[in-house]
Amino acid sequence: MGTRLLLLLTVLVFCAALVSSDVKIDDHEEFQVVKGANRRLMQYLDCGGLCKNRCSLHSRPNLCNRACGTCCFRCKCVPPGTSGNREACGSCYTDMTTHGNRTKCP
Repeated sequence: MGTRLLLLLTVLVFCAALVSSDVKIDDHEEFQVVKGANRRLMQYLDCGGLCKNRCSLHSRPNLCNRACGTCCFRCKCVPPGTSGNREACGSCYTDMTTHGNRTKCP
């Protein structure tokens, strides 16, 4: 009976040690935790909000938001302002094209 209690207590202490050693980040505006085989911290982007701002003056805002969302998800960047400044996001954003070989990202 005493060995069972000791074994149970050891397992509980081990589980508590595992739970307390996990990485926790409360500030979701700056970083998010990516779990899996390759654990790393990635910058968190609000693609919806950034693209809404980017496409606010566009003549076709729904089309612009859809394309901007795809580009934001793939390139992890949305240029500042409502137009131009595409170079601020690098070659991923500037080189992405549609099936018709036109630039995809607004």
